[in-house]
Amino acid sequence: MARTENDTVFKEVIEVILQNGLEGLPDALSIIINEAMRVERSRTLQAGPYERSETRIGYANGYKPKTLNSRVGQLFLSVPQVRGEGVNFYPSALDKGLRSERALKIALAEMYVQGVSTRKVAKVLQELCGLEITSTEVSRCASMLDDELEKWRTRPLGRIRFLLLDATYIKVRVDGEVRSCAVLIAVGIRPDGCRSVLGISVSLSEAEVHWRTFLRSLCQRGLYGVEMVTSDDHQGLKEAMQAVFTGVSWNRCHFHLQQNAMVSIPKVSMRKDVAEDIRQIFNAKDVNKAQQMLDETVRKYEITAPKLASWLEHNIPEGFAVMKYPSNLRRLLGTTNMLERLNKEIKRRTKVALIFPNEKSIERLVSALLMEVSQDWETDRIYVRFDEGQEACE
Repeated sequence: MARTENDTVFKEVIEVILQNGLEGLPDALSIIINEAMRVERSRTLQAGPYERSETRIGYANGYKPKTLNSRVGQLFLSVPQVRGEGVNFYPSALDKGLRSERALKIALAEMYVQGVSTRKVAKVLQELCGLEITSTEVSRCASMLDDELEKWRTRPLGRIRFLLLDATYIKVRVDGEVRSCAVLIAVGIRPDGCRSVLGISVSLSEAEVHWRTFLRSLCQRGLYGVEMVTSDDHQGLKEAMQAVFTGVSWNRCHFHLQQNAMVSIPKVSMRKDVAEDIRQIFNAKDVNKAQQMLDETVRKYEITAPKLASWLEHNIPEGFAVMKYPSNLRRLLGTTNMLERLNKEIKRRTKVALIFPNEKSIERLVSALLMEVSQDWETDRIYVRFDEGQEACE
C-alpha cells in the first residue's frame, strides 16, 4: 500500500475518533479491517487493482457487504471478492476475528449450559481470553447472546430451491428424569447456489406435530420456491412435509437407503455387493435407466434374498426424485450427508454438558454453533453450481 493511501486511511480513522470519541471505535475498526482485507487481496492476486502484472493469478471482483458483531460494537465490512480459475481467497484477518468471537460466544453458551455461576464465567474469560469483566457484564453478554441468537432464528428467509431436513438427539433433564430431546435442523440451497442453515427447533418429540410446526415457522418467515426436500425416512417428517409443502418432490436420502437395506440381507457377506448394486442404480444416467437397473436387481435377489428383493422394490424408488436433475446436483442433493456432518459437530460440542438442564440450554448452544456455521457458508464459495445443466433445474 502506497504512503499516500496509508495517510488517507490514518486520517480517516482519526477523523472518526475525533468526531465520535469512543463511540466511533466500531466505525474506525471497520475502516482498518476493510483496508487490511483490500491489501491482503492484492497480495493474494500478486497485483493491485488495475495493475498489469505477469505474476497476476486472478482478478478483483468487487466487494460483498458483511455485518459483524464484535466486542466493540457492530462492524460494517466490505469483504473483497476474487475471480479466476483456482483462486481461493478469504481474508485471514476477518477469519481470525470470527474465530475469536465464535470462541467467546460458544464458551459463554457452554458454561451457562453447565450451570456455571456468572462469577466463575468471568474468571474463566479473564484467564483464557484476557478479558476482565464483572459477573454482571457476563450476565449482560449472555442476555445479548440470547437476543442475537433469537434474531438469527427468526430472521426473514426467501426463495430456497432445495431443502434438506434432519434431526439429532441430545440428553436433557426433565422433572428429575433424563430424556432424549430432538433437535430439528433445516438447511437450504439458495438460487445463487449458496447454502444456509435456515433454522432449528428443540422439542422432546420428533413427532409429526413438531415437524409440522417447525416447517410452518419457516414458511411464516418467508420461505418459498422449494423444488425438492431431501431427508431420511421418518414418518412424522414425511407427513408434515406433505401437509406443509403440498406437491413438492421428496427425495429419500441415498446414504440412509443403503444403510437401511442392510437390515434385510440374510448374510453379512452380501453387504458389499448389495451396497454396490444400490450405488449403481443411483448412478444411472436417468430415472428410466435407474428403474430398469432396479428391476434387474430385484430379480437378482428374488430367490437368494426375497426379503431384500421386496424391500428394494418398495423403497429404492423413494430416492429417484433427485434424478431429474443433472449429475452434479444429484451427488450434493441426493443425501443429507451435509447435515450428518453438522450433527457430528453438535455432538462433539454438546459433550461438555453431558446432560443439559433444560431445552433452552440446548437451543442456546446449538444455535450459537449453527449460526457461525451458516455465516461461514454464506461467505464461502458457491456450494452448488446451477449453470451446469441449468435448463433441467429451472
